[in-house]
Amino acid sequence: MTTTLDESAGGAAPPSKGPKPVTVGRRKNYAQLGVYIFVLGPFAALIAAVPLAWGWGLTWVDVILAFAFFYFTGHGVTVGYHRYFTHGSFKAKRPLKVFLAIAGSMAVQGPPIIWVADHRRHHAFSDKEGDPHSPWLYGTGPIALTKGFWHAHMGWMFDRSLTNKERFAPDLLADKDIVKVNNTFVIWTVLTFLLPAVLGGLITWSWWGALTAFFWAGLVRVAILHHVTWSTNSICHMIGDRPFVSRDKAANVWPLAILSFGESWHNLHHADPTCARHGVKKGQIDTSARIIWFFEKFGWVHSVRWPTQARLAKISAGSDVT
Repeated sequence: MTTTLDESAGGAAPPSKGPKPVTVGRRKNYAQLGVYIFVLGPFAALIAAVPLAWGWGLTWVDVILAFAFFYFTGHGVTVGYHRYFTHGSFKAKRPLKVFLAIAGSMAVQGPPIIWVADHRRHHAFSDKEGDPHSPWLYGTGPIALTKGFWHAHMGWMFDRSLTNKERFAPDLLADKDIVKVNNTFVIWTVLTFLLPAVLGGLITWSWWGALTAFFWAGLVRVAILHHVTWSTNSICHMIGDRPFVSRDKAANVWPLAILSFGESWHNLHHADPTCARHGVKKGQIDTSARIIWFFEKFGWVHSVRWPTQARLAKISAGSDVT
């Protein structure tokens, strides 16, 4: 398949020169171990959350810290990793660019270059062979869709094949700032668990406060954010409304809008990938777009690709947006 980056990812990065494979190499053993630890570890904490809360409670300090870190790291993914680095929905000044890369890294969903390469590949082959996490790769029967849901939601991450970064993220590989953040991903991962514990300990002035904050605002918060993000890959490609025409099965799932910071207005996103706002209709909450709007008002970003009536009319009619 010869789909180019400017066709599939909305021109977020220049296409690489010459044909290159979609995947290249396999994840090394230590990296694969890291995937298991940082995917299954928080997930285990999420499973344990209910009985643990019943046994020794959940304090307001834990709730506030969990909410703050969920909001901060979640928007690091949606505003930074997704709308900025992957799709070029706006241009950011250097300090904000680095800040967004760090905030996204602290969501523990992978280093920025790998995340972006995977997502651009997803758009290049959305719901077709080559898509790393489509739920439609195994068929349309009940068993096939169950297998597809698991694969799209989290199973695909255990595949050891690596998306070709040179093909799908040449712009980020050439950005020294992003390469530095990418190469220090372990530091940001440690900090995303350490900072809630430190703050919880200082606020309560106790080791117990540090432990509970680590559990709720660290492990459980990361696990919930993981599953919200993964739901966009799985649920939002299986069910929902499709008011705009896209080349795949991406759909809007309104119950996820608040938790996903507007990402679950997924049909519009796949119809017009570079658009900075995904919730374009009245009443569609999109906090990621609101944050981009604030950044623009403060002069931290520019060239924002806001939706226009002309663009919306084109994708409603099924025409390509360029």
